Amino acid sequence: MFINAAYLHDSKLPLVDESRPLLVTSCGNYRLRSRPEVVTHRPSGRKDYQLLYLAAGKGHFRIDGTEHILSAGTAVLYVPDQPQEYVYYQAEQTEVYWVHFTGSEADAFLKRCRLDAPQGILPVGTSPDYLRLFGQMIQELQLRRTDYEMLTALLLQSLLIRMGRELGREKKYSDSSMREIHRAMHFFQEHYAQEINIAEYAASRGFSASWFLQCFRQITGSSPLQYILKLRLSNAQSLLENTDYPIGEIADAVGYDNALYFSRLFRKHIGMSPREYRRAHVAPDEKHPC
Repeated sequence: MFINAAYLHDSKLPLVDESRPLLVTSCGNYRLRSRPEVVTHRPSGRKDYQLLYLAAGKGHFRIDGTEHILSAGTAVLYVPDQPQEYVYYQAEQTEVYWVHFTGSEADAFLKRCRLDAPQGILPVGTSPDYLRLFGQMIQELQLRRTDYEMLTALLLQSLLIRMGRELGREKKYSDSSMREIHRAMHFFQEHYAQEINIAEYAASRGFSASWFLQCFRQITGSSPLQYILKLRLSNAQSLLENTDYPIGEIADAVGYDNALYFSRLFRKHIGMSPREYRRAHVAPDEKHPC
């Protein structure tokens, strides 16, 4: 399991701070690759707020006695003292981002952003902006540069505002259209390493390319090509972390026959080269599985 997390003042202890309007106390993300499951069971909840965001795969949540199987593009908000019970399975290739926060105006801000939904289930869609903001919060907590507490609070506000906008957006598509886009997402997940012609895929399902592109972006927050790119890079990250395959083989495995182009693309979107990423995420004495 890959974990990238950071904690305010390097402390993992829950923190409630009413002296300031909003304070991020921890933030991170993890991807299940080797562990069969990750279970969380907190009958008494936590004293702070927690926002979970499913970037890929599924999450199994028990909320108010009801089981919910939630998919990518869904966030779950837990308020203080709310019982927490959820599980992620490796077979579903789950990737989760999370943030804990506190503050005297946290509840009011959540209400202004329309994030106080019953049971805390928020269908906010998929967006590269969410991942970028989570990543920046993690980095600020790790580096602890001047005024990082203020900046992480602003980044959290930006994230909540964007999620609130998505919830408030008028829904233009029917349930059948939603099912078609989820079918397309599943197809892309299965065939991301192959060359995919978006217009041909749309035609195979009986849709015009323009309708499909507009519908896909409206529902997921990204274009089909952006979605496929994220799948490729995410799986490349997993291979870099868990195997000792050469960079060229990894590039080919995720759909690029030009290793140099793959490396440039990886650096552009991840912020470091594949080799730098491998060095940063694999311990020197760690053995890769065959």
